[in-house]
Amino acid sequence: MPCISIGVAFPWSVEMTTLESPSITIRLKTSAVVSFTLDVLESPIQQIQTKDGYLLALDRVSSRNGNPGMQRGPPVLLVHGIFMAGEAWLLNSPETSLLSILADQGFDVWIGNVRGTFWSYGHVSLSEKDKEFWDWTWQELALYDLSEMIHHIYSTTNSKILIVGHSQGSMMSLAALTQPNIVEMVEAAAFLCPISYLKHFSAPLATKLVSIHLDEIVLAMGIHQLNIRSETFTKLLNSICDGHVDCKNLLSSDIGLLVMSAVDKSSLWFLLYLTVIRQGTFSKYDYGRSENLKLYGQEKPPEFDLSLIPKSFPLWMGYGGYDAVANVTDVENTIKKFQTKPELLYIENYGHIDFLMSGHVKEDVYNHMIGFFRSLGKSRT
Repeated sequence: MPCISIGVAFPWSVEMTTLESPSITIRLKTSAVVSFTLDVLESPIQQIQTKDGYLLALDRVSSRNGNPGMQRGPPVLLVHGIFMAGEAWLLNSPETSLLSILADQGFDVWIGNVRGTFWSYGHVSLSEKDKEFWDWTWQELALYDLSEMIHHIYSTTNSKILIVGHSQGSMMSLAALTQPNIVEMVEAAAFLCPISYLKHFSAPLATKLVSIHLDEIVLAMGIHQLNIRSETFTKLLNSICDGHVDCKNLLSSDIGLLVMSAVDKSSLWFLLYLTVIRQGTFSKYDYGRSENLKLYGQEKPPEFDLSLIPKSFPLWMGYGGYDAVANVTDVENTIKKFQTKPELLYIENYGHIDFLMSGHVKEDVYNHMIGFFRSLGKSRT
C-alpha cells in the first residue's frame, strides 16, 4: 500500500494574542497551524468508539524513510500527558521526537488521543455542548479510552503492545495494567514522569487550586465548560495569583505556555486531578460518601492495587529531580507498590517537560528506553 503524506496540525499558532489581568500579562499562541509531515500507511486517522460512546482518534504512523515494504516492528502506543493530545509527541524536531525516532527504527507507532481533547471531541449521541458529555472522571480515560485503544491495536496487529506514557499517560496505564483483561495484551510499558500518587505534588498554582477546592466549586456552580482565554478565567487567575503564587513566572515558562495554548478551550477535565492531589492516594474518583457507597460499596473510593501488575511484567521508568508533578518521593512510593522490579532512569536536572522537549532527550532518555524494548527479545526490527 502506498504511503500517504499528511500534515499533523497543532491547535495553536505562531501569531500571538495577549491575555491581561491586573496581576499578569500572558502572550498566548493561538489558532493557526504548525505542520509536521509524517508518512502514514493506513488512513490518517482511525476512529474508535468506547463502550460509553466517545469517539477517539487513533493515528498510525510509519517511518519518514517512506518504505512501505519495510517489515513492521512491534506495535507501540504513545499515550500523551495532561494538558495535551497526540501532538505532544511532535513538540520536538523530527530528529529528537520519540514518535519519529521509533517510526524510523521500524516500530509500528500508534498515537492515542483521549476524550475531550482537540482530536477526540466526538460522541455517538452527545455534543460537547451537552452537560452529559463532560460527565466522566480520569478513571474512564484509563478503563475505557486506553482499554479501547489497546483492544483495537491488539486486534489489528495480532501482537502484544508496547506502551509509552508521559505524565497522565503513565497514570492511565498504571490503572489499566491492574486489570487482568488489559495487561494480558501488553508486552511491556515505559513511563516518562510517572504519576500515580500525587501527595508531594509541588507546582504552586495547582497547589493553590487544590487548597481552595476549585474543582468542587466549579462543578457545584454547574459549569462544565470554561474558556481559559475568557474574562471569567482571567478573573479567576487574578484572584489566585497573590504573593504566594507567582503566576507571571509560572505562566511565562514552557509548561505554562503549553497549558495556556494546548488545553482545549472548553475542557474542564484537568480539574479532575485536583481531587487526586488532595487525596494523596492512587484511587478511583471520590464522589463523596453517599455516592461512593452506591458505586463502590464503601465510603471511600477503592485504590488501584499496583501489586496486581504481574511480577514478570517488564517495566521501565524515567523521572527527574526538577519535576514538581512527578515528585521523586511519589515516584519512589509508586515503585514500592510493584511486585515487578522496573528498570529506572533518574536524571537530576530534568523537569516534567524535559522528557518531551529537551534538546538532548534522545541521548539522555529515548536511547535507554528503546534499548529496554529491544532487550525484551520480541522486536522484529
